[in-house]
Amino acid sequence: MEGLNEFIKLVNGFVWGTPMLVMILGVGLFLSFGLKLMPILKLGAGFKLLWSGRSSDQTKAGEISPYNALMTSLSATIGTGNIAGVATAIFIGGPGALFWMWCTALVGMATKFSEAVLAVKYREVDANGQHVGGPMYYIKNGLGSKWTWLGTTFAVFGAFAGFGIGNTVQANSIADALNSNFGVPMWLTALILMVLVGAVLMGGIKRIADVAGKLVPLMTVFYFTAGVAVLIINVGEIPAAFELILHSAFNPVAAQGGFAGAAVWAAIRFGVARGVFSNEAGLGSAPIAHAAAQTNNPIEQGLVAMLGTFIDTLIVCSITGLAIIVTGSWTSGETGASLTSLAFAQAIPFGNYIVAIALAIFAFTTILGWSVYSEKCVQYLLGEKAVMPFRVVWTAVVPIGALMSLDFVWLLADTLNAMMAIPNLIALALLSPVVFGLTKAYFSTNKG
Repeated sequence: MEGLNEFIKLVNGFVWGTPMLVMILGVGLFLSFGLKLMPILKLGAGFKLLWSGRSSDQTKAGEISPYNALMTSLSATIGTGNIAGVATAIFIGGPGALFWMWCTALVGMATKFSEAVLAVKYREVDANGQHVGGPMYYIKNGLGSKWTWLGTTFAVFGAFAGFGIGNTVQANSIADALNSNFGVPMWLTALILMVLVGAVLMGGIKRIADVAGKLVPLMTVFYFTAGVAVLIINVGEIPAAFELILHSAFNPVAAQGGFAGAAVWAAIRFGVARGVFSNEAGLGSAPIAHAAAQTNNPIEQGLVAMLGTFIDTLIVCSITGLAIIVTGSWTSGETGASLTSLAFAQAIPFGNYIVAIALAIFAFTTILGWSVYSEKCVQYLLGEKAVMPFRVVWTAVVPIGALMSLDFVWLLADTLNAMMAIPNLIALALLSPVVFGLTKAYFSTNKG
């Protein structure tokens, strides 16, 4: 077991190393400039489409509204990465890591846009009349049969990665947060989680989307409001915080307090890696949800989809990072969710409880969102007959994750998560002319 653990660590260091980060940022930059920075310039158009797409429209192909498709996607992305991931990036890479998270998000908007465009363009209708799509389908239908193996590779990685990063790790985070802050026995959390997850999952993507459509915006506003309160209380520190972030992004940070010091490379690496981990741009997961959206136009769903990266990183992650920096907590020596809890607790009453509640609900919705991703990967590999057994297994794994030690599971899942990105990024690069062509055609007649 020790040998396997060391091997996975070696692979993890490679897949999250320089080549992967260059690939993710490189494809993102290529798509951004190929789209002439459209995702940034058309942010307002995206929000207009999101607002108009709140209701189900049975006249359009798809199962869930464009709004609920985004909420399902956000349910999987807004989770432990926004609370614990940001804190870990700052703990290791210093305040400058937040700057590189922002950069990753700006180019990631083009990546997420392109993923959703291709997902809708190349989606299929399964034997049950449901629309299915994602990297495995746009690889198969967009690149042709000789590339089918690449789509299968993505589906294998996605199916297994979900049980780690989207299930057991999240369940464990919930149980730990409720136990350490409220004294709730971990076995009780495990039992309640299993019942709740099972009840939602058995209703399929429509029920998951309905739950996500209500919980995600509610909890995002709750956490955002608490974070803004932290910033208001420390408003005098905000200019210095931005100066520190920008300076640390390009200069080494000396050790101070409990902070061990960090080189510029650490800020870049962990800022980009945790940014991608949080918003999932380039991993290929989000387009699986967007493929089910009720829309007849791939570009319009792409404009909605790119908002996921904006909301996840430029809003939610920024709140976490700024709260940690303005309160001075980043030099405390704490890391992960404990660091975020410390920052909130220093500024507002019951701040640590607010973080615990947010973490628990964000992680719960992540379990739901990732169940969609892994289910569709399993369905692609084994067919519709595997869907119900998958849901049963997914539900049964939840309490196991809540109660077990997850160091190895986290390492393996993090590795598989990165490996999902490789086939997806290759497909995005090869299919970029399709995205550019559809986008040009759309905006030649739609000036919004």
